[in-house]
Amino acid sequence: MERVLVIGCPGAGKTRFAKALAAETGLPLFHLDLLWHRPDKTTAPPAVFDAALDNLLARPRWILDGNYLRTLPRRLARCDTVFLLDYPVALCLSGAAERIGKKREDLPFVEEEFDEEFRRWILDFPRDQLPEITRQLAGCSARVIVFRGREEADRWLEEHEKSAE
Repeated sequence: MERVLVIGCPGAGKTRFAKALAAETGLPLFHLDLLWHRPDKTTAPPAVFDAALDNLLARPRWILDGNYLRTLPRRLARCDTVFLLDYPVALCLSGAAERIGKKREDLPFVEEEFDEEFRRWILDFPRDQLPEITRQLAGCSARVIVFRGREEADRWLEEHEKSAE
């Protein structure tokens, strides 16, 4: 496991899982939200985001935390392992709500409110994003690990840590 994607619905805990995995494996962790979002809450032009992503993909080892469906084929072509956090929408909504008002290392600004558009994005994720993610994962050569809940992901991390000892 040298090049890892951590993907899933916003609020699922991708960053939490990716941080734990990075601590356990020593792989460098990169948050795609930091490539896309700017401190003033604007977003990078797609060409700028793509160039930064290409620089990361060229590295020999990494964990990439984030979805960005438009670039998933490029990332899948380069990774060897994918973790899909396929969690219930209610869990993702509560996860997103819990981080409002908190400084995060994966975002260059503090979310001050639970934006209705973002809430809708989470609600629609299983219908609008997940089928395409699942389709792309079915056609990739990487090892794909799907978790249906945080306890399952935590258990995998514990077992992986024990096997590495």
